[in-house]
Amino acid sequence: MSQPLEDIRVLDLTNVLAGPFCCHQLAHMGAEVIKVEAVGRGDLARQLGADPELNERSMGVSFLAQNAGKKSVTLNLKHPVGKALFVKLVERADVVVENFRPGVMHRLGLDYDALKQVKPSLVYCAISGFGQDGPWVHRPAYDQIIQGASGIMSITGDKESAPLRVGYPVADTVGGMTAAFAIAAALNAKPRGTFIDVSMLESVLATMGWVVSNHLIAGIEPEAHGNENVTSAPSGTFETYEGVINIAANKEEQWVQLTDHLGLGELRERAEYRTREDRKRNRFALKHELESVLKTKRARDWAKELNKIGVPSGAVLTVPEVLDMPQIAERGFLNEFADVPGVGRDIKVVTTGIKLDGTALKVATPPPILGQHNEEIWRDLGLSGDEIEQLKKDGAL
Repeated sequence: MSQPLEDIRVLDLTNVLAGPFCCHQLAHMGAEVIKVEAVGRGDLARQLGADPELNERSMGVSFLAQNAGKKSVTLNLKHPVGKALFVKLVERADVVVENFRPGVMHRLGLDYDALKQVKPSLVYCAISGFGQDGPWVHRPAYDQIIQGASGIMSITGDKESAPLRVGYPVADTVGGMTAAFAIAAALNAKPRGTFIDVSMLESVLATMGWVVSNHLIAGIEPEAHGNENVTSAPSGTFETYEGVINIAANKEEQWVQLTDHLGLGELRERAEYRTREDRKRNRFALKHELESVLKTKRARDWAKELNKIGVPSGAVLTVPEVLDMPQIAERGFLNEFADVPGVGRDIKVVTTGIKLDGTALKVATPPPILGQHNEEIWRDLGLSGDEIEQLKKDGAL
């Protein structure tokens, strides 16, 4: 199957998550992604993850998670020859992605203004915590910092637990996804060639549209509401005999179907539950009424029954539970690689959640060991084997 970016070459200078996740999307869309890593150490994510042995091998789980399908070369961008080789790579590339602190690439003489002189059609994407300008431009930024600065933590949890960190690096991930979207759009421009400035802070705020707009337009102070969906009721989590269930009876007909199925039709006649706004005001009393019946069966049993009659619901699952579900297994969302070099065993990694013409996007190769493609890429630029070895000794490669 033809892939949208199959003729595109991306130079991935990024580390850890936001940038690698961006290039992970591009690789699955068919781009040739060359990961340009620091000599001797590579992407910091190679030393991160829950398996200490893999961290020691520079194949940490955090690296494996979003680097399948990429090629790895090592290059010292501070070395004159290393810098010259990178410029040669740029001449043959379409995209450069970096997530250094603002100003680093300028000091190296490899910023967009310099590189567009050798490749006017270059799409250059800089991902940073706060963007390339503004009062916070030089602040260091990690996912945790952005979660706090964006207001996410202030609205996560409930009144007792907030501020609370989201349980995965949501700011890094959203920043990377935003960058991938911007790059894909820029590649479609005619003429091609642009500088993309992605702020993780602004990317996250952009996804908080309802919360932000409720404040800007309606004057509502954003608060932490726990597992309650404040736009409707009953809509949130409910205790059952076994497990917790999410129910979102957001439409009037769903409210009717839910109460009839639970044998609680009389609730609709009570003044405190008569209208949507009434139910929102009295949501916790209503929750107690519904749980008096919901606690008689398991969450998964209720989910089957309620979905069957048109009331959106679902048991709250753990990550291992959802990964074992046929819904995931049968759609090809996971990609398995056998006996991965540097890992010494089979691994499974996530893809993108995208299907094109009914086919899940996959890459053919596992995450690379550090410098795995040095010979291939540098020979393609005209270097001989002896020259490559000498440049390694010199610290350029």
